[in-house]
Amino acid sequence: MDKPAVITRELTKTFDRVVAVDKVDFELRRGEILALMGENGSGKTTLMNMLSGIYFPDSGYIEVDGKKANIRSPKDAFDLGIGMVHQHFKLVDVLSATDNILLGLPGKAILDRKNSARQIAEITKRYGFRLDPEKKVYDMSVSEKQTVEIMKVLYRGADILILDEPTAVLTPQESERLFATLRNMRNDGKAIVIITHKLHEVLALSDRVHVLRKGLSTGSITTSEADKNKLTEMMVGQAVNLSITRPYVENKQRRLAVDNLSVRTPDGVRPLQNVSFTLQSGEILGVAGVSGSGQKELCEALAGLCKAENGSVTFFPNNETLGKPPEAIPILGKSPQEIGELGISMAFVPEDRLGMGLVAGMDMTDNVLLRHYKRNKGPIADRKFSRNLAQRLIDKLKIATPGVHTVVRRLSGGNVQKVLLGREIASVPKVLIVAYPARGLDIHSSHTIYDLLNEQKRKGVAVLFIGEDLDVLLELSDRIMVLCGGKVSGTVDAAATSKEEIGLLMAQFREDDKRSVNA
Repeated sequence: MDKPAVITRELTKTFDRVVAVDKVDFELRRGEILALMGENGSGKTTLMNMLSGIYFPDSGYIEVDGKKANIRSPKDAFDLGIGMVHQHFKLVDVLSATDNILLGLPGKAILDRKNSARQIAEITKRYGFRLDPEKKVYDMSVSEKQTVEIMKVLYRGADILILDEPTAVLTPQESERLFATLRNMRNDGKAIVIITHKLHEVLALSDRVHVLRKGLSTGSITTSEADKNKLTEMMVGQAVNLSITRPYVENKQRRLAVDNLSVRTPDGVRPLQNVSFTLQSGEILGVAGVSGSGQKELCEALAGLCKAENGSVTFFPNNETLGKPPEAIPILGKSPQEIGELGISMAFVPEDRLGMGLVAGMDMTDNVLLRHYKRNKGPIADRKFSRNLAQRLIDKLKIATPGVHTVVRRLSGGNVQKVLLGREIASVPKVLIVAYPARGLDIHSSHTIYDLLNEQKRKGVAVLFIGEDLDVLLELSDRIMVLCGGKVSGTVDAAATSKEEIGLLMAQFREDDKRSVNA
């Protein structure tokens, strides 16, 4: 490792009365990959936003290459060689990779595309990127789009890079290729920060780890001296059990049967094509796939929120006590209200927590009321029931909130997810559909969510779990169904498979194609 590229001293940023970053001393060296970790709301993104010019600190200072820096905008950051690659890509779909890389750069009215293409090719070769410079963004995979985003900051001369959750939507093979590229950049003297919640990636990739907790720096540690338990204790302040159990439930019964389910959007695209599977009581069926493989449409079609083009979805009640075969109830095409009127209790936790799941401007009581107001037969909603249920959720799930009347948009991501999942579980569902329930959550909050899902499994609930972290899918699920391009590319026993096998299915490769993947 070389000399420090960035140093902060007593850097502080407040929003209203909340101290997001509190007198943080931070150091990033050239020729290293530094992992920045912390619970949700610990100040990681705020700290990096100050380095990249999105926020300006209230006090303290930043040094870049030994000189105090006044970073008031992203342009100031770029002038100092600092570039940030955000988790949500900022690309123009109809333009090529080259056009996106050059977009917004100062210069002559007519660009020298030949010279620009040569420079892009040099960067691509130097760091081992895979990129077709003339390919349109709308034809690219997620990893290709990410490559364009990294190329954008490199082309602008950045040698200090900040990557926010860089592997959130990548397959294991794509993640490994990204890691190889980042190591090449580190060996070339770049200073790199990755913000991530994935402990196994931190241990595999980084040279050092810096940890924040509640806006304060709890220090840094050399990765070779760290382990999962040590890092978690630094983030949370106490030892945390990181194991995810997979309880076994006997006497499973078929609860949901999906046959040849297809969805077509109004513009003619088929994001879901002839998907078939069964979901049993007392099991967690994990669903893996790169982003945009049909997960959203699958969830919404099952929950009655979007129209299917063809296929069937059949619900099977538990009729064992009646001594007869279970009755089949077709539910495809029925609205959530019609499904409920059939006596079927189904709960759906969407990935869009504050758009589709909860109303951001309402408090906990009113958000609970939205789910349970029909239990009251009279014209006046039973707010007392909702208020008491909201308080029980706060107590049981340890939701950090001033009270049931605090609007949910003021809660951290982990607490918002606890409110949403707790509200849905309170409806005592037979089928529970959850989409990315731990996305963006810290270790502690994530494991609370996993425990809740296992608790429902033990109660005989059939759980469909859409996930993106393959390590979690392998530990938590009983079976894993893989979606690729809107189709089922395989279903495997979670206890008898590997990340590599799932990654191949996610990219729709066969076992005999492994050489081409690793080439």
